[in-house]
Formats: sequence, C-alpha cells, structure tokens
Amino acid sequence: MNKLIYSLLTLFVLSLTATSVQAGNPDRQGEAGAPELLMNPWARSAGLHSMTTSMITGVESMMLNIAGLSRIQKTEVEFGHSLYLRGTGITTNAIGIAQKIGNNSAIGLSIMTLDFGDIMRTTTLQPEGTGGTFSPRFVNIGLGFSHTFENKVSVGVLGRAVSEGIEDVNATGICMDAGVQYVTGERDNFKFGISLRNVGGRMQFRGEGLSAAITMPSFDNEHGLVLNQRATSFEMQSVLNIGMSYDYYVMNTSRISVVGNYTSNAFSEDQLGGGLEFSYNEMVMLRAAYKLDFGQLKNTTSEFNDQPLYTGISAGATLNVPTSKKSNAPHIAIDYAYRTTKIYDGTHNLSIRINLK
Repeated sequence: MNKLIYSLLTLFVLSLTATSVQAGNPDRQGEAGAPELLMNPWARSAGLHSMTTSMITGVESMMLNIAGLSRIQKTEVEFGHSLYLRGTGITTNAIGIAQKIGNNSAIGLSIMTLDFGDIMRTTTLQPEGTGGTFSPRFVNIGLGFSHTFENKVSVGVLGRAVSEGIEDVNATGICMDAGVQYVTGERDNFKFGISLRNVGGRMQFRGEGLSAAITMPSFDNEHGLVLNQRATSFEMQSVLNIGMSYDYYVMNTSRISVVGNYTSNAFSEDQLGGGLEFSYNEMVMLRAAYKLDFGQLKNTTSEFNDQPLYTGISAGATLNVPTSKKSNAPHIAIDYAYRTTKIYDGTHNLSIRINLK
C-alpha cells in the first residue's frame, strides 16, 4: 500500500514538473494579470523572501505550498497586514484559519484584499479631477486541503477565487494550487518541497465601464449610439517552486535552518535564492535571505527597468510566547519582515498568529 502511495506521489510530482516546461520566459513579462497572487501578506515567510516551500506550515502554506497545511497540531489563526512598496499608499490585509481533521489531515481558508486608498477620479474633460474618488477592489479567497502520510510525505490542493474591479468594470477567475512536502532525518532535519501555484483559466474585464455613448451624424440628424468595447483576456501568474532546507540543532535549545529555493516563473525570469533562520527555543527567531533573477546572472549590466522588483535582501523576526505555563497552552506569535525593493522604500509585513494545541 505504501509503495502505491509513493508511486502516485512520484507521478504527481512529475506531472507538476511537466506542466511547467514552458516556464521562465522573460519575453512574456507583462502579459499576465492578477499580480496580487504573488504578493505575500504573511511576515514569517516574507522574511525569507517567500522561499520556504520546503518548511512552510499552517495558514501561510496556503500562499506558498498547500502541502504544509496539515503540519499543525490543532488550530491556527493568522492575521496579516503589509505596506506594499512603502510610499505608494497600497496595503494588503489577510486572514486565514487552518483546522486539523483527524490525525493527518487539515483544511484551511484564507482571504486577502488589497487597499489602494482613495484615488482621484478624472475624465478627459476634467484631467485635474472631478472632486470624486474611487478605490479598486482586489480580493482572493482560497480553500485548501492537505494530508500527511506517516509524518513523512504530505500532499495538498487548493482552489482560489480571484476578483478585481471597480464600480462598473470587474474580472473574476479561478485557479488551483498543488504541492508536496517530504520530511526525513533523525529529528526531521531534512525537508524538500515542490509547489505549483496559480494554474487556471484566463480572466477578462467586463462591465458597463467598457461602454461609451457616442453621437453618429447623418444627413438628416444625429443619432446616439452605445459603443461596447471588449477587453483582451489575460492569464494568471503561474509559478513552480522547488525548495530544500536543513535544520541544525545546537544544545537542544537552538536551531539554525538553511533554506534554498528555485522559482520558475511562467511570465518572467526564474529566481534562485537562499536564507538562514535562527531559533532559540522556538520562541525567538531571526531570519534573513537573498534572492536574484537568472537575468541578473546573465547580464550584470542590465538597465534599471529590467531589474526585478524585489532584489537583494529580506529580513524578519518572530516572538512566539505561550499564554500560560501549561504544556498545551495556546501560543501567540508576532512576525515582522522587511524586503528591499528597487523603487520606493521596500515592503513591510506584520502578522499575528494564534496556535491552539
């Protein structure tokens, strides 16, 4: 029975890899939409540049590798807030919950929104503003399931609904995530993970905002017509992540995790990076990472506009404390992360996690 399971898992991983044969094409950069699918609202994983494919667990796994959802003890609730490209006024807000089912399975629900603030409304006749404002609505909702086999191999699948729009124009779509994690070693030191994210149909903007009233002159009078425009459809940001990590334990009180990750992007250059996480008694954690695009390796003199948004270093910290001295007491964690960017003042993430045992 176990051989059958592992064989199916192997076929599953191979199918994921085969699906992404065309990934890593910089010539397609800018062709995809729904960029919020790649915006990480969770601080713990953002501190390692979202390269925790192999070791991510709980609520945050619904963003990076759904297979890690089942690696919780009972219940996890998390709230996330970030300042995206500080200086633009754009923020993200997220909430997620993961619940254990039986001994080896878990389900999870996550909701993420983007807040663009109030944008001045303008027209061709009033380019300085009409006095009114509007704010786009970007929302995605994910529902996932994960199962762990003998604490070694976990698999998961997630469906996500995506919605973007303003008052009179909107686009909706559905995409899927799938992932695998493998853990081994005397203390589960070695971890390996693969995830395929944001695979789905095309999205297209529709609505009354794409219609325009025009006047058509004729020999006897003028006639009013409504011109309906049709927006071009677009694909979503599909990516393949392959990651590994190894935990070194020092005096049974400290842990140093070495993380490496490769990301194959369907609509931009592939990415490679690594990082370190230091943990003391799983209560205080410090982490830092560095990643770059393959394009930076190929062309070290690339122009500023060709450089990736997130370039260089990320860093973060966690304070995770129990609410009482009982062994099964709930834990509350505060996570913070900062990622450098080529423009504006970087992205700041703050999360609060509650773990029930």
